[in-house]
Amino acid sequence: MTSETSTTSPLPLAAGRWEIDTNHSEVGFTIRHLGISKVRGHFGQVEAELVVGGTIEESAITATVALSSIDTGNPQRDEHVRSADLLDVANRPTMTFRSTKASGKGEEWVLEGDLTIGDVTRTVTFEVEFGGAVDFADNRKHAGFEAKSEIRRSDFGLNFGAADALLGDVVKIQLDAQFLSPA
Repeated sequence: MTSETSTTSPLPLAAGRWEIDTNHSEVGFTIRHLGISKVRGHFGQVEAELVVGGTIEESAITATVALSSIDTGNPQRDEHVRSADLLDVANRPTMTFRSTKASGKGEEWVLEGDLTIGDVTRTVTFEVEFGGAVDFADNRKHAGFEAKSEIRRSDFGLNFGAADALLGDVVKIQLDAQFLSPA
């Protein structure tokens, strides 16, 4: 490992609190249905903040997703997914992520952190692609990221009784996020 890949290498973004641009960001997912096809969806309400320090150790990201904002393109299915039968958003309203470690350089990064759904927290690792940063007409720098991971819903206590056999256990997560530099 060269010194460029160590965790003390400089980061490609200015230090400070970067806010998420919700108009250009999405939290998406894919899950198998009946083992033969995929259902895709996204969550429409996400809050996130990227705190950039001088090094990776001094940097962190936090995000909160409102589970009630699920959208699979089928309102009737979405209502059922929100119900006590499946996500039970009355008792599990949010999914949160707090980073604990990051490594990489250039465009390729690995981000580890704690993902919490309801009262269950598990460590999750995301493969992150840094898309770059550009100055924009709003006089702020915009930075783009794509992150991918997968979780097992059973690890988070998301067991659905009779419906459990209808849905795959693995949920693939894809994040497309754009952050805005400090004002």
